[in-house]
Amino acid sequence: MSWFDDYKKKLCSIEEAVSVVKSNNRVYISGNAATPFRLTEGLSHRKDELKDVEITHVLLMGDDPLSRPGMEGHFRHNSLFVGPADRAAINDGRADYTPVFLYEIPQLFYHDLLPLDIAFLHVSPPDEFGFVSLGVECLASKAAAETAKMVIAQVNDRMPRTLGDTFLHISRFAKLAEVSDELPELNIPPFTEVENKIGGYIAGLVDDGCTLQLGIGGIPNAALKAMSGKRDLGIHTEMVSDGIVEAINAGVITGRKKTLHPGKVIATFYFGTAALYDFVDNNPFFETHPVGYTNHPFVVGQNEKMIAINSAIEVDLTGQVCSDSIGTRIYSGFGGQVDFIRGAAQSKGGKPIIALPSSAKNDTVSKIVPTLQVGAGVVTTRADVHYVVTEYGIAYLHGKNLKERAKALIKIAHPNFRAELEAAAKKRKLI
Repeated sequence: MSWFDDYKKKLCSIEEAVSVVKSNNRVYISGNAATPFRLTEGLSHRKDELKDVEITHVLLMGDDPLSRPGMEGHFRHNSLFVGPADRAAINDGRADYTPVFLYEIPQLFYHDLLPLDIAFLHVSPPDEFGFVSLGVECLASKAAAETAKMVIAQVNDRMPRTLGDTFLHISRFAKLAEVSDELPELNIPPFTEVENKIGGYIAGLVDDGCTLQLGIGGIPNAALKAMSGKRDLGIHTEMVSDGIVEAINAGVITGRKKTLHPGKVIATFYFGTAALYDFVDNNPFFETHPVGYTNHPFVVGQNEKMIAINSAIEVDLTGQVCSDSIGTRIYSGFGGQVDFIRGAAQSKGGKPIIALPSSAKNDTVSKIVPTLQVGAGVVTTRADVHYVVTEYGIAYLHGKNLKERAKALIKIAHPNFRAELEAAAKKRKLI
């Protein structure tokens, strides 16, 4: 049978595609801009037929129908990275959260720590050889496809065909449902004055020829904007957003000086506007790889002059970084922060950076704190932290003792809180 005949044979409705799920199954769902909304909505309609179905995933977009109140006993999430779709369910006790480094997620599937019954993916149409692309999110989806007992796909003619290690042959799929849906978009508001200042400090740490990893939000994009005078920057990152495209078009990012994959942008997922998705479609400048490769600290560290830029919810006076919770309330996940912080630390000439505004809630709450909130999780340890950047400057902590760390962090805290922080540091005998 030709691949095309096989493809046609497997085409079905959304209702038929989700009919394969049985009670007590574990189902992986692709996420980010590749969240398969039609499949999740279709599965939710089978609520009364199913019991104890576990849903595992990274970041899901949109309003997740499987974690709404009333789904208890039918579906339960085991989230590997928490977002708006499942945050309430997790903090209400209706869902679970598994803390894990992003680069290690594929191994949970390969080593049967989370054996999968079914994988729901969102893919591009097949090419002339019968291969679909995982498109805007490779991440752990390839591992899920290679280990799940059954793979179901939502085939979207608007999904970009990204290149790299992101292809699956249609023979791997049990059922395929065709859709024509726009992908979710991320629209970042204009930079704030604080973000611009932080971006300027970060840009001062970046030399021509450096390779960058950038997270999501205003600070990374403000930093890129502040690098407009740099030359031959490279990208080895977890996520690509529109700011990277702007820097490519401006000639700032060329990748020519990279020591690993020169001339290529390396990423595991894309999240931005439709213009970004159009830009990466079939574009050989971009290579998309599973997260076990892009985020592995050993791989990251092979890029010389690797600059990792990540954010935090709060940093204490010894340098401990909380970025996945607000006190006991789970907010997000480990993600790739530690992956890249450690990779950049091992890089020749590398710089691991934690960047955050000095305050929140109209300068009424300090984000540099005497101690982390009760229940807050340490994502990046104080031994991993090198640079901490706020709008008030840069604190270099690596190799510094607790007294030196406290003094450096107080200097970059918001002025409203410096006296309070100094008093707390003295009470703790830090200074």
